[in-house]
Amino acid sequence: MILMRDVACKYRSGLMRLSLMLCSILPAVALAGAAVPTTALHGGAVAAPDPYGARAAQEILKAGGNAVDAAVATAFTLAVTYPMAGNLGGGGFMTLYVDGKPYFLDYRERAPVSASRDMYLDKDGNVIPDLSLVGHKASGVPGTVRGLWVAHQRFGKLSWRQDLQPALRLARQGFVVSPYLADSVHDEQKSLHGRTNFDHYFNAVRVGQRWRQPELAATLSRIATQGDAGFYQGLTAQYLIAEMKHGHGEIAQSDLDHYEAVWRAPLSAQWRDYTILTAPPPSSGGIGLIQLLSMKEKLSDVFAGLALNSAQYLHLSAEIEKRVFADRAEYLGDPDFVSVPVARLVDPQYLTARAHEVNVKDRSATEVVQPGLTESHQTTHFSIVDHDGNAVANTYTLNDEFGNGVVVAGAGFLLNNEMDDFSVKTGVPNLFGVVGKEANAIAPGKRPLSSMTPTLLTRNGQIALVIGTPGGSRIFTSVFQVICNLYDFGLAPAQALAAPRVHHQLLPADTLFEEPYAQVTSEVRTQLINRGYRFENQGWNGDIEMIQIKDQTPTPAADPRGIGVGLRTH
Repeated sequence: MILMRDVACKYRSGLMRLSLMLCSILPAVALAGAAVPTTALHGGAVAAPDPYGARAAQEILKAGGNAVDAAVATAFTLAVTYPMAGNLGGGGFMTLYVDGKPYFLDYRERAPVSASRDMYLDKDGNVIPDLSLVGHKASGVPGTVRGLWVAHQRFGKLSWRQDLQPALRLARQGFVVSPYLADSVHDEQKSLHGRTNFDHYFNAVRVGQRWRQPELAATLSRIATQGDAGFYQGLTAQYLIAEMKHGHGEIAQSDLDHYEAVWRAPLSAQWRDYTILTAPPPSSGGIGLIQLLSMKEKLSDVFAGLALNSAQYLHLSAEIEKRVFADRAEYLGDPDFVSVPVARLVDPQYLTARAHEVNVKDRSATEVVQPGLTESHQTTHFSIVDHDGNAVANTYTLNDEFGNGVVVAGAGFLLNNEMDDFSVKTGVPNLFGVVGKEANAIAPGKRPLSSMTPTLLTRNGQIALVIGTPGGSRIFTSVFQVICNLYDFGLAPAQALAAPRVHHQLLPADTLFEEPYAQVTSEVRTQLINRGYRFENQGWNGDIEMIQIKDQTPTPAADPRGIGVGLRTH
């Protein structure tokens, strides 16, 4: 039994309606619509992808702000200190738990009104290399500033200006450049080969030196004073539109005027003793995560006794993942444009049938794994809880590292290349090697499908886990693996994050993506190769920032693959 009521509450309507989607992956239970009284925690906590972002949240929490205030401060700070993914010119998703009630805010980028289905194809119908990735035409309409404004207007305790102070201070006074940032800038310069104005803005980045960004500081000052109008109207908007005209981009002032952040019902599923609260479409991540956890639960007898990341454990996980990605390609897209069969994709009976398709002994041939219904790298994530038990899981992105490589002249911020997240052409892989079909085709005003999966777990109405990660198509498989590490194998947060992660996404066929940080043993590798799998080093697998809460005590943990930190407040 599934109860589902979709909701799209646009903030300008002032109605702020929100209803909860209930979809159980075990026998369904009724969840009360009323708020559950939360228990105060022993302090707040943040896990963020760099120290500056974490300290911004800590500063705001100590000043009396709540989790939403801290999230606003962290997001704007990362736009200054973590420009690979932190942004003003991108978009994202936020899963919230405030005063005992769950919410989800979609501030994903949208295709400009001038966008068209075949805009990245040549006269012969072939994809033009890099056109959806590099330069002005790759950018969707940014949603970050409006999304953060909408969240703050509804739930913030401190003033908007106060929440922006850490970011403003760092942009004006500068900060010391880390080797991580300097290396990332150098790699991007080599990749772009001078095709954008990136070098002009980032040539001053040097390890150990203080980097100031006066144009970005001026933009942040306008936003701090004028709210979201300081980005979507006035001087900042003029700079952005001038940049579009200079590079023959697609975004017009009318796109900025009509951009809306949307309150949607979070996906909610019962899993063991926990309620999962996660991202609905246009994210594929929430559905994917629920499907993975459910199918693994339904195959508990064949998973029983298997060692973490043993050959058989990874084989069974790959078999599950194949089916999730087949469904993703066929059915998922922007729910404002296509009918996404959410209820059917997470129906317990459907997932039982899908689990029974798993070949326990051998690989299922890629061509026989079909959709089941019969009809950035550089994203970044941070997790925050406050003393009152409110929580924010926020994932936002420019898509690829440094987005499309274009800095808005005069305004000092980078733009996204999210248009590549659409199905530029049916069956043609995007940046992350994922194929899509009609449901994710380009259309004016449409939001591209995403894998971002900001997720909360609650138990008896209290926050138990706040988690998310960047990683493109690897996002929800990474979150899935770490949740299993925590709750199936009882690993401590730091151990759960440090364990190897292996990803499979149906295509390329029989390919297991691994990473340099932590790899499976040579014995396991040999066993899987002998079964017909091939390994491919993807170079990087996520930067999970999470907080686990036990006995009212939050334990923040940052992924050892990155430079993030976890901090607590008392």
